[in-house]
Amino acid sequence: MGTVRVSSGWGYSAVKFGISYSTPFFGVDPDRITSYARHAEDCGFESLYLPEHVALYPGAKIGPMELAPALPYGDPLDCLAFVAAATHRILLGTAALLLPYHHPVTLAKRLATIDVLARGRMRLLTVGVGALPGEAQAVGVDFATRGRRADEAIDVLRLLWAGGEEGVGFAGEFFNFDGVCSFPKPVGVAHLPIHIAGSSRAAARRAGRRGDGYFPGGALTPDERRIQFELAQASALEAGRGVDTLEYTRWGSIDMSLADVEAFAARGVTRVVVSPGTADPDRQRAEMSAFAERFALVG
Repeated sequence: MGTVRVSSGWGYSAVKFGISYSTPFFGVDPDRITSYARHAEDCGFESLYLPEHVALYPGAKIGPMELAPALPYGDPLDCLAFVAAATHRILLGTAALLLPYHHPVTLAKRLATIDVLARGRMRLLTVGVGALPGEAQAVGVDFATRGRRADEAIDVLRLLWAGGEEGVGFAGEFFNFDGVCSFPKPVGVAHLPIHIAGSSRAAARRAGRRGDGYFPGGALTPDERRIQFELAQASALEAGRGVDTLEYTRWGSIDMSLADVEAFAARGVTRVVVSPGTADPDRQRAEMSAFAERFALVG
């Protein structure tokens, strides 16, 4: 389910399909979230993604887009834990969790707990570094250091998930501890996959050096997108990592065609995440069902 095989120019490639639930525009009503998630699961979508902003403020902008300070960004991990109890198969993801604004020791526990409660479905954690200086200030993080802080946090998360009863230690620029144990562990894996979000070359390099996947956003030109994905692959090779396991996720349109998906696959895309073009629940369900039927996600 949630995967189709399409012609990619080099034969056939498998492309997975996820869907996002935008809490700031769709709301955080519990019945609505669970109904949406269940319908996505019934339609055959592979995964469900939620966004994050920890704090907003008047005048906050990402590029030219101003974010209204009252937008109800629900906590994505709390929402996903709630969704996990109402679903059975759909994978859980973030797009994106703002990693520098979370302490990795606490975050390792939260993520592993959700994975255990979801029976191994917290598998599409996608992290970014944030773009709002006021948000960083609100949680006491130096905005200029958020990239380095994110790199350390990724290392800490994996160290804690892999560590045993003897405890593990870390001595870095931002995080320092010794003899720490973190249980429970993720289900059946040494560590949860970590995908990297962003629309910069720094994000692409981070994906190659540390990530299990790259999920770029932003209004980038086709050439810049190509350059960034090639940079992610090159960075993986420089770090002694393979590129075959580096997943490549992109945002798509709910009304995209098979030709659109084939064009993505030709560029190495392995997953496409879409979102309904309306906030009306009935129309959302219709759009999701039409997408699933168009790509035969169920069956």
